[in-house]
Amino acid sequence: MNGSDRVEGISVIIPAYNEASRVGPVVRAASRYADEIIVVDDDSADSTGVEAEAAGARVVYQIHAGYIAAIKLGFREARGEIVVTMDADGEHRAEDIPRLIEPILTEGVDMVLGARPRVVRLSERCINMLTRLRVKGVSDTGTGFRALRRDLALRLELRGRCICGISVLEPASLGARIAEIPIELASISKPRRIAWYHIEQMFFIMPWLMKE
Repeated sequence: MNGSDRVEGISVIIPAYNEASRVGPVVRAASRYADEIIVVDDDSADSTGVEAEAAGARVVYQIHAGYIAAIKLGFREARGEIVVTMDADGEHRAEDIPRLIEPILTEGVDMVLGARPRVVRLSERCINMLTRLRVKGVSDTGTGFRALRRDLALRLELRGRCICGISVLEPASLGARIAEIPIELASISKPRRIAWYHIEQMFFIMPWLMKE
């Protein structure tokens, strides 16, 4: 698929929290490859929602509830048959959207992960390693750049402190066919904090790992 091709029935969901300075260019870039852009503003203290709407997105708001709640709201709001999630900070490259959705269109895959070149956090790498005990061929379960069929997205509960592990283990338990493609990340200046919540996340993924 050529990177300039646009496929009908694609919704891009962008969870955003205090990303007023970044979200506009992200929306405009993604608009080249999708029928609709939905920005879920997680009760930002700045003008994130205003900037996103000015760039052409449909903005929905939620009381500060976090990333998982934001993408689930986006799934419910989406009209496209394929939904793509990407971050609002500009790290994901919109020109990779055609590559991300291609296995769904041509190979019968249900979900495609955009695997980062390197997972920085040791805790996240541990979760990825545990996930591979059940789902082979997956290297990046915490990527924010993914494409999946909307009917699958609406079936997901995604209970956890973050998407790491559960974003793959739960779809796999439902019989979803999962693929992964390598992506490059745009360079952005953003602090990386220690993800202490990954300790709690282990307790959410263990039941999936022990399922018969």
